[in-house]
Amino acid sequence: MPDYRLLFVCMGNICRSPTAHGVMCHKVLQRGWQDRVLVDSAGTHNYHPGEAPDPRSQTHAARRGYDLSDLPPAHQAKLRRLTEFCQRHDSPEVPDPYYGGSGGFDTVLDLVEDACDGLLLHVQRELN
Repeated sequence: MPDYRLLFVCMGNICRSPTAHGVMCHKVLQRGWQDRVLVDSAGTHNYHPGEAPDPRSQTHAARRGYDLSDLPPAHQAKLRRLTEFCQRHDSPEVPDPYYGGSGGFDTVLDLVEDACDGLLLHVQRELN
């Protein structure tokens, strides 16, 4: 059982939350914490059930060395009840790039990388 569980949430779970999920998994793996920190993502709305991350999110993430295409099918777009989020996880929120231009995906990555680094500092204090 992991010591710490992180859930990243957005509306459809195809842009922001899988980006945060992939970035955080990468950073957790770099620290060797994969057995201590569980990372997951989910959507609050039933817009894209069963879909993989948006191809634009995957492309922009890949440019920075993050592979969103390898998220297992269980982590593809899914709907979860808000009460589950509140009871079991804390998660940050970032702007939605879905309807904007290409630059929005880079902005999301900038914010997600910074947020993940800050969150991991907190996790490190909690784990020690």
